[in-house]
Amino acid sequence: MADAHHEEHEDHGNTVSAWFLTVSWIVAWSVAGAAIIMGGGLVLWTGLALGASVVFAVIAGLLKRAGLGRKEPRPVPPTREQWEAARASEGTKGTDEVREVAASAGRA
Repeated sequence: MADAHHEEHEDHGNTVSAWFLTVSWIVAWSVAGAAIIMGGGLVLWTGLALGASVVFAVIAGLLKRAGLGRKEPRPVPPTREQWEAARASEGTKGTDEVREVAASAGRA
């Protein structure tokens, strides 16, 4: 089933919007952490990092709306019952049929 998952989703979340948000948060919190270690005020730098995180999240949202984010909604994982039904039918069906059952279970 892992192969079917990889075939369906090409981007795996690797978008400009997602990368911008990840890198900007790492930089903001690293700078704040370094400033705190060097003797800066804990509350001041934590507040600045939180504020920067909110601003960066808004910018990432704007990037997503501009078409630089995920194009389709995230896939919904199957429920436990759907997963167990697909798993139970795996022993009696071929792998293509199991993928179809799992795919239809994920859409339900």
